[in-house]
Amino acid sequence: MLSNTCHDCGGAPVNHSVERVSVLMEVVLVPLLKPLDKIRRWLFPLLGKTFRPLGPKILHWLCILKIARWADEPDEKTVWRARCLWEEANKRGIKMRAWRIFNLPNDTFLAEFKNQYIFFQGLPRPRGPEPESLDWMDNKGEMNKRFLPLDIPIARGGVAVTFKQAQNWFNQLRKPVIVKPNWGSRSRHTTIHINSLQELKIAFVKAKQLCRWVVIEEELVGSVYRGTVIGGKVIGVLRRDPACVWGDGVKTIRELVIEENLNPLRNGPLFHKLPADESVEKELARQNLTWASVPKVGQQIVLNTKTSRAVGGALVDCTAEAHPDNILLLEKIAHVLNNPIVGVDFIIPDIKKSWREQDKCGVIECNSLPFIDLHHYPLRGQPRNVAGELWKIVFKD
Repeated sequence: MLSNTCHDCGGAPVNHSVERVSVLMEVVLVPLLKPLDKIRRWLFPLLGKTFRPLGPKILHWLCILKIARWADEPDEKTVWRARCLWEEANKRGIKMRAWRIFNLPNDTFLAEFKNQYIFFQGLPRPRGPEPESLDWMDNKGEMNKRFLPLDIPIARGGVAVTFKQAQNWFNQLRKPVIVKPNWGSRSRHTTIHINSLQELKIAFVKAKQLCRWVVIEEELVGSVYRGTVIGGKVIGVLRRDPACVWGDGVKTIRELVIEENLNPLRNGPLFHKLPADESVEKELARQNLTWASVPKVGQQIVLNTKTSRAVGGALVDCTAEAHPDNILLLEKIAHVLNNPIVGVDFIIPDIKKSWREQDKCGVIECNSLPFIDLHHYPLRGQPRNVAGELWKIVFKD
């Protein structure tokens, strides 16, 4: 099914059938190709020294044959992550170009600096062997299994293929629980606040639409944060708010929504207006609230459980507020993954306090291809130049 209007996908819909097949292919093929992959990781750096000068020439001839073309500056097909990279590349004298087969956007680029060339997809990486964690860090179940013995806080739970297995996990865990696809991102087909078997069954079916393997785990308490670690150092920490308003003790929820929607940054293209539809009324009812309720000063009122900007979510920079223990935890995770580029999603009640002093907090996801533009364009707080820090470790000169 084409899910361009799928409520469970949120603001980043995908084709359910394609997503299911792609996950299955990855799970099946990765173990089969692992011996070949080890050879590739050993051989490619050696071959690269010999053939690297030929790479740009090959790409040039493909353009002459009109199979591909170069884009020398960002355009309407350029995603925001690439725009950040491009802007910072220009400041540093790095020539960055997008390479497009048949002029279709594919997030593939060539960067040139002082006769050094890097051909990359999504984000550039420093030269050298690829970390083995790239094979599993996007797999939520595998990540939890590896983090558990390393004193890295995670949510208790496991992976289920059948509903009976899901029910077994549900019976072992503290309620409420959360259900989500084992592979995936942007909270697609993720269901929270599950307290009953009936709710579990509905959530399980939704998650199955994207992935054969489904995660059932205890729901952590607090806000969702994204920490981005470049070259082993935390560059930025964001709070990823769902569509919400904050009480002032005077205005009603409806008045607060109207006021927030006057924010010019919510006119797009990055942030969108807060919703005011039937789904919001259901979420308010779950909290025993109505549009006419007057929240207390500083009280957060959630309107939508997803954090996507496309459905009213917000990004707030909290880097300076993060407790040193929480910064050290993020850097430890990057060290365990042995990965120079890591985006870590975690939930914690109070970012200003150590994670060791707070219950039901932990890591929920690691990303090998993080959206660094989130830090460049927060709705509130100081922008963080993640792209600039990334170019520093890619081209050390």
